[in-house]
Amino acid sequence: MSYQERRIAPGVTLWQRTTGSGSRIRILPDGCLDLLWDGDRLQVAGPDAVARMHDSAPGTTFTGLRFAAGWGPALLGVSAEELVGRTFDLSELLPGPQAPDLQRRIVAEPAQTLGRWFEEHAERRPVDPLGPQLLALARTGVPVSAAAASTGYSARHLQRRSLRLFGYGVRHLGRIVRLEQALAAVRRDVPLVDVAAGCGYSDQAHLARDVKALTGTTLTDLLRESAGG
Repeated sequence: MSYQERRIAPGVTLWQRTTGSGSRIRILPDGCLDLLWDGDRLQVAGPDAVARMHDSAPGTTFTGLRFAAGWGPALLGVSAEELVGRTFDLSELLPGPQAPDLQRRIVAEPAQTLGRWFEEHAERRPVDPLGPQLLALARTGVPVSAAAASTGYSARHLQRRSLRLFGYGVRHLGRIVRLEQALAAVRRDVPLVDVAAGCGYSDQAHLARDVKALTGTTLTDLLRESAGG
């Protein structure tokens, strides 16, 4: 499998992946929406609360835009909560000529076309500033009460806004961000005891339980999959 990506704006990544002989991969939750093209269909993949397996034919090339920090709901005009764990044809979310026009243009130059589409829509549909703020707070590991105090919202109101922006509440967003930080540290060969302490887990057993709950497999097997991909 080959994979490459580049950030085209804060919270927006243009990526391309071509599957190898193994056509099944584990997609980890990341609080993002993706607009993607597989050479045949233009689809929107909603945020995942837990990992899911994805099957595709060997040699399939996917080109996509990954929207973090609330960019997806802003550009598509839909709550992320409605899309959790689901995939839609873009035409289901954008009625009228916009989806067919993008699909017609994307065939010749997928990456360039998706990049231009984002540029065309970003100014008219700016991201909710709470999205980047809430994501930054989640990365610090602050509790929900502290996040609410920092943003000036009640915990209940912040929960509703988080559901719209990310597809799940503040606490689950924090778990997902913490998982990403832990996996990044493990891949840098940081000892597990230091990973657990540095990422806010109570101990290594807590780290192991959260990895299994969010990814459906063990940390050892997850790293083996990653190395094999």
